[in-house]
Amino acid sequence: MTGKLIKLDFPAGIFKESTEYAEEGKWFNADRVRFRDGKPECLRGYEPKIDDTFDGNARDLLTWVDNSQTKRAMFGTDKKLFEFHGDTLFDVTPLASAVTLSNCFGTSAGSTRVCVSDNASNAVVGNFVNFTSASTNLGGNINLTGNTYAINSVVNTNVYTISVTDAADATSTQAGNATLNYLISTGTSTAVEGLGYSAAKYQATVCASQTRAWNEPASAGSSGLVTQITQWSLDNYGEDVVANRRKGPIFFFNTDASTSPMRLTTVTNSPATVDSVLVSPNDRHIVAMGSNDLAGNYNPMLVRWCDTNRRDNWTPSVSSNAGDNLLTDGTRIVGGVRSRQAINIWTDNALWAMTFVGPPFVFKFQQLGSNCGLIAPHAAVDYNGASVWMGHDNFYINDGQVRTLPCTVRKHVFDELNLDQADKIYAGISSEFNEIIWLYPSKNTTNNDCDKYVIFSPEGNYWTIGSTLFTTFADQYVFGNTITTGTTVGGSNIYDNEPVGFNLQTGSGEALTSFIESADFDIEDGNQLMFLNKMIPDFDLTDGNIKFSITTKEYPESTESVTKGPFTISKSTKKIDFRARGRQASVKVSTNSTEAKWRWGAIRVALQPDGGR
Repeated sequence: MTGKLIKLDFPAGIFKESTEYAEEGKWFNADRVRFRDGKPECLRGYEPKIDDTFDGNARDLLTWVDNSQTKRAMFGTDKKLFEFHGDTLFDVTPLASAVTLSNCFGTSAGSTRVCVSDNASNAVVGNFVNFTSASTNLGGNINLTGNTYAINSVVNTNVYTISVTDAADATSTQAGNATLNYLISTGTSTAVEGLGYSAAKYQATVCASQTRAWNEPASAGSSGLVTQITQWSLDNYGEDVVANRRKGPIFFFNTDASTSPMRLTTVTNSPATVDSVLVSPNDRHIVAMGSNDLAGNYNPMLVRWCDTNRRDNWTPSVSSNAGDNLLTDGTRIVGGVRSRQAINIWTDNALWAMTFVGPPFVFKFQQLGSNCGLIAPHAAVDYNGASVWMGHDNFYINDGQVRTLPCTVRKHVFDELNLDQADKIYAGISSEFNEIIWLYPSKNTTNNDCDKYVIFSPEGNYWTIGSTLFTTFADQYVFGNTITTGTTVGGSNIYDNEPVGFNLQTGSGEALTSFIESADFDIEDGNQLMFLNKMIPDFDLTDGNIKFSITTKEYPESTESVTKGPFTISKSTKKIDFRARGRQASVKVSTNSTEAKWRWGAIRVALQPDGGR
């Protein structure tokens, strides 16, 4: 007995706002899948751009082409700041201080431990020190010149240790001279709950049987306050770069192609405490969002900007276009994005437009919306003149009007979001596929970092979801494909993401799993059982194979189900025969083959009404 062939034609996108049965006839779950012309297909793979790994987890990524047409990238981590060009990674972390020392080293024969004596170092474990020069052959064979080392331990206020690659040949004390530079202190990679006397209310519940008494500090897990992670903001100032590490000063990078990459230096006269920066599209105003005022008082709602094309002048005057403005509606500025007509600035509750109008006011500020705050500093993008962002419980768009963006996976995303680590959410654009992507950490993340993504296609009007290892995302315009950063077991790296022609695999040849799974479908609204016995494949499939399975059950919430397959499908597969009965059915396509790139076509299944057994 052969049933009627029915084409499985589901609408584009993943639909998870309700139960599987309520999303009948739609796609319900997926990983590493997008939709093109309404049909699902697997994403391409990724590969490391260089062999070198870097320290820390990247929090912002900037790509650009300088005046000599050199392609460049810069990204900041919780430990350092890096610049990339010409297939080489450079440490350009700003310096905190420099010192020249005499008789400052100690070594032990057979040990890789080197003691450094500096009475004014204020050394902290995990911070970094760079040696621009040092006596050669320390301990008989150790050369520190040109190298950067992490401080491994602090012996006392005057002595700390570093670890070198080769063990010393000889024991020495108070040996050698050096000129060394201390890099700015390392930051925080993971948000943790704050403790202390002011971290929670008096008599706040600690557990079922205990409350916090008078003059008692809050304990772990009770405060509800989360410390901020280290964030970077990067933007172009012509071919150069301005950078800021949250709650620090503004730095400047000179991209002069005639010089070797230099460490960033502090912008003279700029605010000492800034939350984030960007550069206005008009006249190169550096805009500091969340800043200290002229008197030095920090205000998280204050916006300041420098004079026209003068990054060293931040003082308003008759001859200067520098200025400031205090925003309202919120408790802090979270981030900002340049758009066509204005700079959009978000507080934790509202959206503001900062529009260039010229002297004497320079910029006009207008509130565009309330109760639409930004969830994280990098959770917003400009897409063809419209700002699109992730808020605290919804997605939003400003295309002339601030409105909620209808989302078919909203509940799923916010339910699995790790709110403690939400500051790491990162938005990017893939212009090749007309997609906006948000990387975010889930409650199941193993390293407290981004492990999931959600994609929205404004052109196709669909949403999809999946897993990731990326922490930042930059569009294809500079390097020809999207550039990302991420952390694996081997360390952090910069990646070519979805290079053209690349299969579903990593650069090391490891296969990447992709799958898509439908919600339940039935006949006659489930009033009739159905019998299924054949599938006619129609996949755009390269070499390799994919797996197809079909699952049936009697009732939507039934824990008893029957799965037929997975059946292996190749380019030569004509049909799949099976026998399945149920009131509802769902299908799944998956692969973990490095060679299989696939796209759904017009798949048909044979089904007919069936009586009960």
